[in-house]
Amino acid sequence: MGTPDRHRLIGELLRKREEVSVDELVAATGASGATIRRDLEILAANGVLKRVHGGARSLVARGDNPGYGQRELEDHEAKLKIAAAVDALLKDREHVWLDSGSTATEIARRLSQRELTVMPMSLHGVEALTHAKEGRRPQLILPGGSLIPGEQSFRGPMTEANIRSLRFDTAVVTPCALNLKDGLLAHDLDDAAVKRAGLESASRVIVASSGSKWNASAVALVAAIEAVDVIVTDLKPSSEDLARLDKLSVEVVIA
Repeated sequence: MGTPDRHRLIGELLRKREEVSVDELVAATGASGATIRRDLEILAANGVLKRVHGGARSLVARGDNPGYGQRELEDHEAKLKIAAAVDALLKDREHVWLDSGSTATEIARRLSQRELTVMPMSLHGVEALTHAKEGRRPQLILPGGSLIPGEQSFRGPMTEANIRSLRFDTAVVTPCALNLKDGLLAHDLDDAAVKRAGLESASRVIVASSGSKWNASAVALVAAIEAVDVIVTDLKPSSEDLARLDKLSVEVVIA
């Protein structure tokens, strides 16, 4: 089992349990104790877990929104498929607003050699978009504003004002949750305000969301489903949801 797979397995176990031991992880992964201890140190430095004697403890209380480091380990294959599908929907030379979050970072990696103009909402996105060493690279516009530790995302009145001063061909929104009754949702009020500014400044709105976020809930409303043009997801919604989305003229792309 390679390092990324071990890290994802450790993250998944700590989403289900409060604590896990080195011995349990050795048995689950087949790696040596020394390798597991190095993995735990790396994940602790990235804010995924707390290192304790003999193992690790989750940093996520039941019902809390997990931090960026934890979310980056989850639904990895789904995010790769979603990123590829979003990439296919964008045309060269488009002006794109790109949300923050782990799914958006995966999309940014996919777009790193596209001929686009992109405003990314996090430093994770900036780094991913500038990763290409050769060939074409997107032109970046940075939003300014306050930087949120851990998430490394831009928030606040300056961010919102700078977004609203521009017009984008496409906004790629990655909500924390969505359902057809409430619409697109976020865990944080300031994050919701930034997402709302992005989608309201674009001619087309693409929502990129793994199936795990469907029919979930969060505290802050971003926008109604009617504001969306395309939803890209890895799991097919129910026939009832598809029928309602079709009635609302919302296209669904299964990655």
